[in-house]
Amino acid sequence: MTLSKLRRRALSAHRQYREWRMIFKGLLSTRHPILAHIIPIRRCNLACRYCNEYDDFSAPVPLEEMFRRIDRLASFSTTVITISGGEPLMHPELDTIIRRIRRHGMIAGMITNGYLLTVERIHRLNRAGLEHLQISIDNLVPDDVSKKSLKVLDKKLQLLAEHAYFHVNINSVIGGGIRNPEDALVVARRALELGLTSTVGIIHDNWGQMRPLGEVEQRIYRTIKALGKRSYARVNHFQENIAHGRPNNWRCRSGGRYLYICENGLVHYCSQQRGYPGVPLEKYTPEDMRREYYTKKPCAPYCTVSCVQQVATIDFWRGPQILEGFTPAPEPEPLVQISTAVGEES
Repeated sequence: MTLSKLRRRALSAHRQYREWRMIFKGLLSTRHPILAHIIPIRRCNLACRYCNEYDDFSAPVPLEEMFRRIDRLASFSTTVITISGGEPLMHPELDTIIRRIRRHGMIAGMITNGYLLTVERIHRLNRAGLEHLQISIDNLVPDDVSKKSLKVLDKKLQLLAEHAYFHVNINSVIGGGIRNPEDALVVARRALELGLTSTVGIIHDNWGQMRPLGEVEQRIYRTIKALGKRSYARVNHFQENIAHGRPNNWRCRSGGRYLYICENGLVHYCSQQRGYPGVPLEKYTPEDMRREYYTKKPCAPYCTVSCVQQVATIDFWRGPQILEGFTPAPEPEPLVQISTAVGEES
């Protein structure tokens, strides 16, 4: 066995230990965030028509400001920080941001479209200490809706399989707006062929609400789920109801156990409910987190934001929610966002 393979195995075992420790810590106490998403840049190098989480002009959040936000999250004993966007690889000091997360002992993850990955960039992420990376692939060939296609990204997946010391998950998508649902199965099989893990996301609308799958989509969804390996990131039994258009009965802990920090430093429930509670992270307190832990979110029954659901699983059996939450705006028409499967959603 080569030195590279030995190192990968050692790092994988260490990640699994940290993940189980994260779960154990979450079971012992409800007074800390399990997962926080932070946005270091809203700008993206792509313009996928379904996406509502990017622009083409925003500047990167200054490094010192990112440090303050990471340090603040660390003061809450946050366990995992996932970097998202926009496209986080466009931030010129991303490696330093990842190192800051790891310096606090928190698990560091990232969601990217993968376009900017090179051998040199992957090695830099290795050295920075990145532990998880996810790419969502929407189709086999680019179209006018999405450029995140297997044809374009397959070379990037090969580079990741060969050089990445961090865990790589490929998320394929099905549901409304996806023209060829069979593409998702090809993407999933290719990911597993390369030794990466695979998950499947169900398309949702601008507010993270579900659209039931058709018969063909359900068959493909079940096939992909049967292919994948099990891990804490595959806690996605919520999707069974989503696939059939049924509501889920669960306690959303966003604002408490899950925090979404936008590029302006405001705390939101998630990427699809930006504006609630909309408090600056620097002013967010443990008391705010306790309030939101016990607050019932009216959008929860038809939510498809899987990372929030995964986090809530730890507390499903305790902490009945007695406070009423916000009143969401009317549901918009276009389908604009897809669920993700690792600590993300974007």
